[in-house]
Amino acid sequence: MNDWTSGYVADIGYTFGYYQELNPLRVKLAFLHAGLAFPDVGAACELGFGQGMSANIHAAASLTSWHGTDFNPAQAGFAQEIATASGAGAMLYDEAFSAFANRTDLPDFDYIGLHGIWSWISDENRKVIVDFIRRKLKVGGVLYISYNTQPGWAAFTPIRQLMTEHSEIMGFEGQGTVNRVDGALDFTDRLLATNPIYATANPLITERFRKLKDQNRSYLAHEYFNRDWHPMHFADMAEWLAPAKLSYAGSAHYHDHIDVVNLTDEQRAFLKEINDVTFKENVRDFMINQQFRRDYWVKGARKLNAVERSDALRSQRVIMAENRADISLKVTSPRGEVNMSEGVYNPVLDMLADYKPKTIGQIEQYVQNIGLNFSHVLEAVMVLVGSSSILPVQEDALVSKVKKQTDKLNAYLISKSRGINDISFLASPVTGGGVVVGRFPQLFLLAQSQGRKQPSEWAQFVWHILAAQNQKIIKEGKVIETEEENIAELAEQAAVFAAKKLPVLKALGVI
Repeated sequence: MNDWTSGYVADIGYTFGYYQELNPLRVKLAFLHAGLAFPDVGAACELGFGQGMSANIHAAASLTSWHGTDFNPAQAGFAQEIATASGAGAMLYDEAFSAFANRTDLPDFDYIGLHGIWSWISDENRKVIVDFIRRKLKVGGVLYISYNTQPGWAAFTPIRQLMTEHSEIMGFEGQGTVNRVDGALDFTDRLLATNPIYATANPLITERFRKLKDQNRSYLAHEYFNRDWHPMHFADMAEWLAPAKLSYAGSAHYHDHIDVVNLTDEQRAFLKEINDVTFKENVRDFMINQQFRRDYWVKGARKLNAVERSDALRSQRVIMAENRADISLKVTSPRGEVNMSEGVYNPVLDMLADYKPKTIGQIEQYVQNIGLNFSHVLEAVMVLVGSSSILPVQEDALVSKVKKQTDKLNAYLISKSRGINDISFLASPVTGGGVVVGRFPQLFLLAQSQGRKQPSEWAQFVWHILAAQNQKIIKEGKVIETEEENIAELAEQAAVFAAKKLPVLKALGVI
């Protein structure tokens, strides 16, 4: 029998996740921070798009021509469904990488993205992808790629191997992937309860496994139970990408650009002694026990001079993307929780508190009277964008052109929320990407679109939807039983949504 899955989990779909690092608009600020020229992205491609949320949101929220493939036909079918709903014209297929790479109707790309899949595929498929990038990525084009990384996975790799062996040996045909995952988790839990010396020698393993047990089973199946699973050192990735003429441009995770967040003074001094980029990244990964990398690579890196860099950075626009009162100045990093300076960050946030786009140059002018300079502002912007508290902004003319597409996509996704709880993102024409909006907030928006004006009316509207499906709200792990209590909880959530989230969504053009 021909195994079209190539050892990849295919009997259950991947999660309906959205990954902001795939947004081409994020390339610009990251490249400018690194002092590199960035491309205008007219054509983009996502390989292994899962349910297609990222590809479709980015297609709807921009004028970029998006293409992509995911070998799972059920996932590709859903992706095509929402592509049709938005009218953005994303061309999304259900082909294996080898078949997609040999299509003759694909353009050359300014941007190619892969989220996670590199760690879960065979070397044969990796060769296909690298050759595709070599042939189809334009000079000056950008590759985004994320992958599981050593040394962060070194201690946990034996646990993953044990779980997959249990699934294959102790599971049985017809049991289904979710049941095999549950069985493997239960077995590993009971094994660790026997206090094996392995767990004593690796004291963080038990806690890491406990956190893993609470995660979505579809996610776990795709993350841990594929036949191919290869965490990779950065140097190995560099070697793989060398035939495509790619050089490392920097991290797509903005917090990685700010060493003070991630490294001690001693570590920063140690890294300064290393001139080789690849070796320096390898050493840095050891310092922070890196488990997952999100990297930009470029075909032909071009350095900007200091004037070009500073001018371009000062013209970059950003917008507040959270309620001001909810923005934390604590950043979680490999060093633990890091407190950012209120004296630097609060003035920056105050400048953006009206939810209107501002350039970095305008923020610099606003704060210079209190002794802050450009470097202070730039660091704050990078950290706040990394936390999604503020986001880069597209040109106004582009926002106007794509608004109809995002409205169509959002209306379709909001309608879906009546029956499912899987989709937690809507599209923003202002940021060119996705915004977190859970099921109940989506239903509040649906109520508003149908003429319900007050939060109390939204609550009643949502309750009728839930009650028709015999659903009740779960709060703090407990089911709320009575109709009155459910409506009261919904009314409270609706009031908070109206006060805090609704102004943000209006500013971001989501509604």
